[in-house]
Amino acid sequence: MNTKELALARSKNVPVGVVTAHPIFFDRALGSEAWDTDGKRYLDFVGGIGVLNVGHNHPKVVAAVEKQLKRVSHAAFQVAGYDVYVDLAARLNKMVGGMDAYKTIFLTTGAEAVENAIKIARAHRNVPGVIAFRGGFHGRTLLGTTLTGMSAPYKQNFGPLAGDVYHTPYPDPYLGFSSKDAIQALQDLFATQISPDRVAAIILEPVQGDGGFREAGREFMQALRELTQQHGIVLICDEIQTGFGRTGEMFGFQAAGIQPDLVTVAKSLAGGLPLSGVVGRAEIMDAPAPGGLGGTYAGSPLACAAALAVLDIFEEEKLVEKGRQLGEILRSGVDALAKKFSQIGTVRGIGPMIALEFVLDNDPFKPDASFAQAVIDGCRERGLLVIKCGIHRNNVRLLAPLTTSMEQAEEALDILGAAISGAADR
Repeated sequence: MNTKELALARSKNVPVGVVTAHPIFFDRALGSEAWDTDGKRYLDFVGGIGVLNVGHNHPKVVAAVEKQLKRVSHAAFQVAGYDVYVDLAARLNKMVGGMDAYKTIFLTTGAEAVENAIKIARAHRNVPGVIAFRGGFHGRTLLGTTLTGMSAPYKQNFGPLAGDVYHTPYPDPYLGFSSKDAIQALQDLFATQISPDRVAAIILEPVQGDGGFREAGREFMQALRELTQQHGIVLICDEIQTGFGRTGEMFGFQAAGIQPDLVTVAKSLAGGLPLSGVVGRAEIMDAPAPGGLGGTYAGSPLACAAALAVLDIFEEEKLVEKGRQLGEILRSGVDALAKKFSQIGTVRGIGPMIALEFVLDNDPFKPDASFAQAVIDGCRERGLLVIKCGIHRNNVRLLAPLTTSMEQAEEALDILGAAISGAADR
């Protein structure tokens, strides 16, 4: 079927609650490029929403999945184990924990990873409270939606939501809210809503993804780590979007020079296959009793095999270093656009995790979501796929695969500039 026929079939068969950012249908994809069912080629700077840091259909991922498919495609780890699960856990434990004792559980989705991280923290602390941040995104399940610090479109009329979850402001210097302000707000929450001895965990993204690529920053992350250690609170870094080279480090927390207690991973872990995990200190991970953790498809053998291939690709192709280079090129190009177009209020993110925030009258408190959408549509028309983010949906985010060539990056920047110019001339 062509795009028009598929659009009609989608309207008939898929509920309206499932939104698709672009009115196209992929037919095939490779690396940083994709072609729709009408044969049009696109540079894909969405990457399945940060899932394809190694690019579409990397040959080594494809080969690893094909090999595993001929061995064991599914077993359920609670029934019988398999080597790729254990091998992958060992590698992640070392990558996250270094020489310390860490353990890993695998699941299927990012929301599952977040939910299980909270379960583990509560079991360890034996108290119920959880603190998350305004603007954070942690999934679409009941608890994930509760933890998410945005009302629309995620909370809608889905309540009552989960209990014992509290939200506090996230630092944002562009809006005049410093890391010291954010720590003081957290202290105020302790004084007015829940005492720290009743808090099991604090969860945050080192760089907020759907919330607008807002960076927590080194100062805030270190102060938060000190505060959680002071009170014995489990610090959970949600690295679902920031992990695997997206911020210029393998994990976002590494840029802050801290060590979290638990880390949630997903998205680019398995090169496009559904796999997530919680990696954490062994004494915390062992808190739930036998039978408290698991899932029928959790840690699929096919996905674990793909993830091992992804980690090999990162080592062999030096993708973290390539990601830094890509980030420098994109940042330089976007900064140049920010000087040219007054509609760009600020550029957010670090490394190859970059977003442009669009505002009216150069005022950070006048978000311009319609302009951002016009830029997104203009990019698509010219052959570049990007999506929006931010609590006001006025940011355009770039999630280019780390395998993107310098030529493709320059092409994308040219398209982006033309789209912004077109939107400004509306």
